[in-house]
Amino acid sequence: MSVLLALPSAVQLVLGAVWALLAAASALVWALARRRGYAAGRELPARLGSWWWIIGLFTLALFVGDKGAAWLFGLVSYLAFKEYVSLIPTRRADRRVLFWAYLAIPLQYYWAATGWYGMFIIFIPVFVTLFLPMRMLLLGATDGFIRATGTITWGLMSTVFGLSHAAFLLALPDEVSPAGGTGLLLFLVLLTQLNDVAQYLWGKALGGPKVVPEVSPGKTWSGLLGGVATTMALSLLLGPWLTPLSGWHLAAAGLLIGVFGFVGDLTVSAVKRDLGIKDSGCLLPGHGGILDRVDSLTYTAPLFFHYLYYLHY
Repeated sequence: MSVLLALPSAVQLVLGAVWALLAAASALVWALARRRGYAAGRELPARLGSWWWIIGLFTLALFVGDKGAAWLFGLVSYLAFKEYVSLIPTRRADRRVLFWAYLAIPLQYYWAATGWYGMFIIFIPVFVTLFLPMRMLLLGATDGFIRATGTITWGLMSTVFGLSHAAFLLALPDEVSPAGGTGLLLFLVLLTQLNDVAQYLWGKALGGPKVVPEVSPGKTWSGLLGGVATTMALSLLLGPWLTPLSGWHLAAAGLLIGVFGFVGDLTVSAVKRDLGIKDSGCLLPGHGGILDRVDSLTYTAPLFFHYLYYLHY
């Protein structure tokens, strides 16, 4: 039997639609490039090329199964945290502390993959957050202590603890959702990423006043409101297929993902502005780094997880 047949039918249908949409967008960009010349728009083809890789890896992870998808997110967390650490100022003593921070990543994803909620929810916020400053003190690294503990623990909370909530969706009982944990994960990731795209397109099309020009000059109110409205509509459309939510619960989920996806994007923009850089990396052409691509998900994953957990557990 094909591995694809092991996926819920709703997941297969939505994935097929995503691939069809990507193919149509690529064909449109190719046609425009033929008419206007390749130099007219290099960023958009680069973005689409990266999307082929991103969607391909995500789809492959779903085929591998729940554990495979969970460990893929673990790899993403590792790359995002590593990218973040490469950007922030660090001291020589921090390198010895960072060993323990990196060790926390597979442990956090082990709790997520096995569905051990008790350890999952307290491991980084309590144990790791208390242990890392203690390790610094034992090294005698007091110069720059506040900055080091703050930047490292915030990075772990954001890129590891926050993102690991997406992986934990796969460990939820399949009977909770019509498409199981796979459907919940697809719903979260798809709406978060399409929210980013919709806000970008609405902002480019309508322009208008900036939301917070000091942080991100390209973010407009038309982009934010148009993106949130689009995300709420997609939530109402896809939610009955992929989640146990209905009615205003779905509208609220779309509102939550739309608004806080924007906040997550802005938060990483503020970090980059503080550091004086444009992109967090260059791993994804047209997008920047891993952190640039998962910034929204660092907020939407924990918030959607606990919203769902509150309603159904």
